[in-house]
Amino acid sequence: MIIVAQNGSGDFKTIQEAVDSISINNGTEADKTIFIKRGVYKEQLEIKVPNLKLEGEDRDETIITNTLGAFDPMPDGKKRGTFRSYTVFIDASQISLYNLTIRNEAGIGSEKGQAIALYAEGDLLQIENCNLIARQDTLFTGPLPEKELIPDGFLGPKQFSPRINGRQLYRNCFISGDIDFIFGSATAYFESCEIFSHTLNQEVNGYVTAPSTPKGQTYGYVFQNCCFTSNCPDNSVYLGRPWRNYAKAVFINCELGSHIKKEGFHDWDKTESHHTTFFAEYQNYGPGAEDTCREPWVHSLSPEDISQYSIESIFKK
Repeated sequence: MIIVAQNGSGDFKTIQEAVDSISINNGTEADKTIFIKRGVYKEQLEIKVPNLKLEGEDRDETIITNTLGAFDPMPDGKKRGTFRSYTVFIDASQISLYNLTIRNEAGIGSEKGQAIALYAEGDLLQIENCNLIARQDTLFTGPLPEKELIPDGFLGPKQFSPRINGRQLYRNCFISGDIDFIFGSATAYFESCEIFSHTLNQEVNGYVTAPSTPKGQTYGYVFQNCCFTSNCPDNSVYLGRPWRNYAKAVFINCELGSHIKKEGFHDWDKTESHHTTFFAEYQNYGPGAEDTCREPWVHSLSPEDISQYSIESIFKK
């Protein structure tokens, strides 16, 4: 085990130094563990070594943070953009994060632009007992969509990389944000998480998810036994909208707060997506699941459908 401690009592004082100390050539051996002691680590952390485990000493007191936003100017005169704003970037498979807080403290999107806390790309990622905290675009579940809609819209480390789907598991996590704060193309399973929507003090206070599931991919986002909470007014937050037209997000046995809009989902003014997206619910409960008027293109799952959304089905080899 490698130990990181800011006071010098461990092997390294920064998390990046610890990650860099592990040779990529040895990444296919037994899992490597980095234990991170309590502290606030201001880093832009990049993890490119497979089969690696990062474990914090305390979920709320082991904090990785930064303040990078999409509107920040870069040395070449261009804006930083969404996909260079991350606090933590995972670009490897079989990575596990436990007992950590990952924050992007740039601020609200209208002032700083999109600001990613965790950019996660790879297969068999496991994020457990972690806090992911930001405002706009908190969690990006890569890969990127196939094509940009605006020039340089995908500026960042994976702009020209092959788009390869990976499976990601988020268990017992707290994830907070406002606009499209869980977004991307991966297959991602959220189990027993709290999903918190921050108020923007406006009529629509955000969208929890913005999937960009590729055409033909079996799974997008699955939320199982999650709790959706907020400090927003009633009936002011959408559960999701399609970043791309084949977006998929399924919500099963989730508690929906009163902030969730009665319509549930928004089409992002893409009426053609009504025939291609798959937003669905099953036995959700709470104020946001009562007295609803869900859009006609939103699906209701049957008991027979549920088995295909088990962890075993999604993460089978």
